[in-house]
Amino acid sequence: MSGWRDVDPAEITPEHVYRNRRAFMRGIGALAVGAGGAALSACGPMPGDGTGEMSPVWPAAEGDVPQETPNTLEQITTYNNYYEFSTDKEAPARLARGFKTEPWTVTVGGMVSKPATFAMEELLQRFPQEERTYRLRCVEGWSMVIPWLGFPLRQLLEQVEPTSQAKFVRFEAVKRPEEMPGQKSPFYAWPYVEGLRLDEAMNDLALLVTGLYGKPLPAQNGAPLRLALPWKYGFKSIKGIVKIDLVDKQPTSLWMAAAPNEYGFYANVNPDVPHPRWSQSTERRIGEVRRRRTLPFNGYAQQVADLYKGLDLRQNY
Repeated sequence: MSGWRDVDPAEITPEHVYRNRRAFMRGIGALAVGAGGAALSACGPMPGDGTGEMSPVWPAAEGDVPQETPNTLEQITTYNNYYEFSTDKEAPARLARGFKTEPWTVTVGGMVSKPATFAMEELLQRFPQEERTYRLRCVEGWSMVIPWLGFPLRQLLEQVEPTSQAKFVRFEAVKRPEEMPGQKSPFYAWPYVEGLRLDEAMNDLALLVTGLYGKPLPAQNGAPLRLALPWKYGFKSIKGIVKIDLVDKQPTSLWMAAAPNEYGFYANVNPDVPHPRWSQSTERRIGEVRRRRTLPFNGYAQQVADLYKGLDLRQNY
């Protein structure tokens, strides 16, 4: 596909669903004005210390720019893909206001020696929280830099002791259509499900997120617990996690089920492999006007490329 543009929210929706939901269609021009205008108007000082200074991206990849300006709290909390609430990026901040995040438990089981159910309070006490600034690259062609707070997924998995039969990790999100109006849509197999190979999940970059900008995670960003997988497209970073299972077969994610010809299991950021309906070679950082070149594995190749040695990433997208 020639020419670069942002992807309309309708386009990430499977084409057969999109064509049957004319009410959800929004023009590219409207998206560019709405999203681009909102981003430009929000380009003020960075919240927190108010300096707007550059911040180290964790970890600094060799040969890449080690520091980038994080997006503002306003940008991060008002521009969200969270289909459980709405396909409109601006709507989750409003629709999630009444979402209940307390009490919250996460059940971890499957092929493990020590299955357990953890209350959020226990997770926060048991695992020291770390601040990590990660890039986020959306499959739609936009990106952010986000200062997360959380702990490595590996630490939780080690607590339950995966057995030798465990090869994959299956994640399941909360299902509450009475609080999440997007889940009333019949076009998706709710609840949201995602998956990783076990070795991917054990990589130190895989972060269970509990906060943002040093504060508890807002509901529209996936509170109280979500994943951050910075080398993969953003839809892999499942929000509102309530269940984690260790399994021996590759899980089928919500997007794989909805559009298997467009969304594969790995979803690694790969500028050389276009989405069937748009290029992935460049991206638009929210808050910027010009597009920038997309980096392989979103700039984290040094930390994750070895996971995929011998794997054809054009076929295993």
